[in-house]
Amino acid sequence: MTAEMPVGTVDPRSYIPPSDSHRGRVIVVSGAGDGIGRAVALALARQGATVGLLGRTQRKLERSYDRIVQLGGPKPALMPFNLETAGANEYDALHDALDREFGRIDGLAHVAGILGALSPIEHYDVPTWCKVLHVNLTAAFILTRTLLPLLRRSQDASVVFTSSGVARRGRAYWGAYSVSKFGTEGLMQVLAHESEQTLIRVNSVNPGPVRTAMRLQAFPAEDRSLLVEPEAVTAPFLFLLGPESRGINGQAFDCQ
Repeated sequence: MTAEMPVGTVDPRSYIPPSDSHRGRVIVVSGAGDGIGRAVALALARQGATVGLLGRTQRKLERSYDRIVQLGGPKPALMPFNLETAGANEYDALHDALDREFGRIDGLAHVAGILGALSPIEHYDVPTWCKVLHVNLTAAFILTRTLLPLLRRSQDASVVFTSSGVARRGRAYWGAYSVSKFGTEGLMQVLAHESEQTLIRVNSVNPGPVRTAMRLQAFPAEDRSLLVEPEAVTAPFLFLLGPESRGINGQAFDCQ
């Protein structure tokens, strides 16, 4: 972990939540249709949270929805949303829909993201650069800004950003993805500082190497049997999005 934990605080990597630890909480998860986002959404639902499933692909979101229903979790909210193309009206409509349905949200987990291309800066495609920075960083800012009024209505709100190892130290050829994650860490720190005297806490997690489609895109020749499944990195998300992380703010955690 990169964060310094208060004495007596559980290590988020080995956190085992008590039964129904998140019951009554309303938590929006971006990227909830696949990979780590889907695993986090399902884990939250198993703990009793009502999950807002936000993602680009309706079919994938419906699969997550159906699985939560099968698990007996609270009925989730299905929220198809394209972070690449959404405009102000769509963000406003998302806020209004959540306001009507729940009146507040208790958590926001930013898990959606795209890799772009692995390329030297000298040859990096400019439109791809702009797309990656927008989806991974600017859209996360807009979504957070849009939903902050609903988070402020919670008595115990948490925002979790998903970071990366290449946000802690830049690596050759990781281009826009690395830069977007450095920006994500900066956004987390700024918002955490602004939230110090509020009921909102803001932190980030670095999942590490996980068996996802994005990882396959980045490392197509890698032995995927050596990678953990997305379900193996949900504990820090559960910890930070639950009541036991009260008082932890502005910290960056590793999942592995």
